[in-house]
Formats: sequence, C-alpha cells, structure tokens
Amino acid sequence: MRALLSSLLLLPVLSSLAAEWRLSEVCPAGFRPEQGRCYLQSLYGEYASLQDSGVGGLKTGLPPLREGFTPQQIDLGRLMFFDPLLSGDGTLACSSCHQPSKGFADGRGLSIGINGQLAHRSAPSLWNVGFLKRLFWDGRASSLEEQMEGPLYSPIEMGNSREHLLKSLNESAAYPPLFKQAFGDSAISLDRIYTAITAFESSLVSLNSRYDLYANGVHEVLNKDEIEGMNVFRSFVARCAECHTPPTFTNQQIAILGTPEPDGHAFDSGVQAVTGDASQRGGFKVPTLRNIEFSAPYMHSGRFETLREAVAFYTGGRGHAVPEGEKLNLHWHIWEPNLTDREIDVLVAFLKTLSDESFMPPLPSAVPSGLRPVVDVKPN
Repeated sequence: MRALLSSLLLLPVLSSLAAEWRLSEVCPAGFRPEQGRCYLQSLYGEYASLQDSGVGGLKTGLPPLREGFTPQQIDLGRLMFFDPLLSGDGTLACSSCHQPSKGFADGRGLSIGINGQLAHRSAPSLWNVGFLKRLFWDGRASSLEEQMEGPLYSPIEMGNSREHLLKSLNESAAYPPLFKQAFGDSAISLDRIYTAITAFESSLVSLNSRYDLYANGVHEVLNKDEIEGMNVFRSFVARCAECHTPPTFTNQQIAILGTPEPDGHAFDSGVQAVTGDASQRGGFKVPTLRNIEFSAPYMHSGRFETLREAVAFYTGGRGHAVPEGEKLNLHWHIWEPNLTDREIDVLVAFLKTLSDESFMPPLPSAVPSGLRPVVDVKPN
C-alpha cells in the first residue's frame, strides 16, 4: 500500500518533468530548413562531385549526406546520445566512447565498455560520419542504423538488449512524449530510436576549418608552413590525398597498411575476419582526417600517441612494421617516400588546419531519464 501511495504521489512530478522537455524546432547550425526538414548548406554543394574520377582539386563536391531529418528528430537523437539509459546498467552512453572534447572519439587506444571491459579497437571520430558508406574499422556496417546495433548490444560495450532498451525508454516519463514530438505519436520502436540517433550523428558536420577557407579562396588563412604541408600532402611523393581525399579526407575504401599493434597485442586481421578473404588480412577503413588533432591516439588500436608518430610511420619503408611470418597485400601507395623531418613537420602543421568544431552541438546539462548525462569522461 505504501509503495502504491508513493507511486501515486510521484506521478504529478513525473508528468511535470515530462512536460518540461521540448525538442528544438530549429535546424542545427549549417543546415537549412526545407518543408520542415533539415538539409546541409555548404559552399562544397556548389562544386561537382568526384564520382570516382580521381583526387581532384581543392574545389571538389561532397559525397551524399544522410539528411532530411526534422529538427525534432535530430534533437531527440542528441538527448539519447548522451543518456546512459541506453546502456544495460545505466552507466554508459554513446558519448562515453564518442566524447565531444576528444573529436567525438575517446582518447583511448582501446575503448572501455560496460563493467570496465576493454573493446577490441579504438573508437573512431564521428565528425562527418553522415557522409560515410562504410562504418566500423573493418567496414562491416553500411548504414548508421546498422552500425549502432553493434555497440548497443555488445556484451563488452554498452551491454544492452533490444527488449531492455525498449522497456527502459517506454517506462520513462519523458521519452514517450518526446517521441510524439519527433514522430507524431508516442510509440517507441527500435527503428525510431535508430532514426533519431542517426539524425543527430549526421548533423555532426565539420567543413569550416582554415583549410576550407583556403580551398574556397581565402588564401591568407594558411601560413607558409601549412601551405607547404598541404603541397606535400597532395604530392605524388607522399600521396596522402590518394586515400585521404578532400573534402571529407577519406576515400572510404579499405587499405592494408601494415601498422604495428601495441606491445602485447595479437595481430588484428581486420577486414579478413568479416569477409574471410585472406587478401584483405590486416585491412582497415581509411579514416577521415577532419579534427584529427583532437582524436589521438591514432590507428585502429591507438598505436601512435601523436600525429607526428602516425605521419612518420608512412616514411619508414614498405612493410617495415609487418610482424614476422605475416604476408600482407600492402596498399600500393605504401612505399618509401623518404620524407625529411621538415616535410613531416609541415605535414603535421597542415593536418591541424583541418580542425573545426564550429558546429559543435549543444551539450546537455540534463537528459530525459534523469540520469547524469555523459558529456565528458575524465581519464582513470
């Protein structure tokens, strides 16, 4: 009886809390409204796409973006992204491994999941993830909706289940009214959850760096060293732009580099574990270089602590880090460019011109579940 009375007394409080949550009716920065939906607005939209025709010049169009979501769907996804309610025990959020202050990565070589378990690889940045057609380091997912099922239901990541996720959101006071604002009725389904989070992640666009100003004609924003580094980056000696193709700075392909694993770690077979194709052993997706200075450490296992270490790897000689006994089909551009220290330094200087967080979303001070939002995580 006492428990029933407590529940009844709590109902007005929960209803009041639910009523306080209103989703944004305004598109995120960088997006224009069109018939109630949000579409990217960028100078790159005025340029022609590469269409697989080569590296191209500085003024090159973007690949297709996942767009056309409503402001309310984007905002609902934002709140869920930071809400620990989405994990199995209420301790982790999507943002635990994709932290805004760390380039939407987490600053670790191997991410930490539920009950302190280590993930198998590092968390990639989410900046410009809406342009990607391959997700995960091994490219095994072809959409953001498919990708998010991995960490949500992995027993070593967020540790949730489909049934428990739906139960948690449906039993909360705030979420059903928020889903009604975003989708027209209060029904909460897995598809709607995935759509909202996809909508938010696709809004994480970074295209306003100093490099972008330069590419669009404002040349005085880069100094002499940075321009020299850009020329090294685009040269047929370093060949960085062959894989890290502007303007997204990834060609979205799989490359076998022969990067070393951290000490004590077994060799990661990469794409081979997904496809079973031995020719793809040690292959991983080419990551974007956008906001790369914020997302250390680098490579699939966080092997390199600094940008300079990562750049220097490519001039160490073809296959120099391949473990003894491994025979890998190294990517054709992995050779011996013999870059000088000066060239490495200016390359790093150029990479830092790709930094742009001007469209950082508002970080919530509270989330609908009432749990503490995961906005940033201090190192242990």
